[in-house]
Amino acid sequence: MPIVFSAITPHSPLLIPAIGKENLKRLKKTEAALKKLADELYASNPDTILIISPHGKLKETAFNINLSPEYLSNFEEFGDFVTKFKTNGDIGLAHKIRERMETRAPLQLSSESNLDHGSSIPLFFLSADLPKIKIIPLYYSGLDLEAHFKFGQLLKRELIYNKERVAVIASGELSHRLSKSSPAGYSPKGKKFDQRLIEYLLNSKTKEILSFDQNLISEVSECGLKSIVILMGIMGGMKYEPEMLSYEYPFGIGYLVMNFKL
Repeated sequence: MPIVFSAITPHSPLLIPAIGKENLKRLKKTEAALKKLADELYASNPDTILIISPHGKLKETAFNINLSPEYLSNFEEFGDFVTKFKTNGDIGLAHKIRERMETRAPLQLSSESNLDHGSSIPLFFLSADLPKIKIIPLYYSGLDLEAHFKFGQLLKRELIYNKERVAVIASGELSHRLSKSSPAGYSPKGKKFDQRLIEYLLNSKTKEILSFDQNLISEVSECGLKSIVILMGIMGGMKYEPEMLSYEYPFGIGYLVMNFKL
């Protein structure tokens, strides 16, 4: 079956009502965009969500699939002891991916039933109306951007030759240094980076994304670029229309919601 949905989402804990509270007022654009994206995901009728997150167990020289029959999402690390939900894992597809790619890509399996917040927060918004959805959490590596793009290309082959209808979500945030209130401090290069990345995404300029200077990437303190590059690898050769649903940075961190209409 085809890949039926693809998108980029942020994962700020402030988007969770019990955590964000009054701060949610400053995230209205992002919240509205995620609700619209949830409608698009529901309409695509997926069986499985492959979610690429920067906040699982990251390995320096290998990509990592978190394999579990069930995942528990909670936000206790952020002071919310009430909001929690469970999601089923797609063990069958995850094993097939691992078996078929193990000789072609550095891919490892781990098993952690507590789901990282980089995966849980997008799922809180996007999977609420999909009670039977299965997920595969994927974590990127310490390898370079080119390796992530090639990994995405290999992964695409495995996704399109299986019976499941797969949605792919790249979870991540852009520069963490967009204002003086940024937790990571301010860098004038942060806004330029975000503007260029969004421009490249809207115009499908994958080569330019892969050509970002490593010093610039380090300077702007982002956490979403590698998730996005894997997604670009998966979508390479597919026909899609990028649609930016929102971009804002009320707390000095770039929150992008983008849908790729297939």
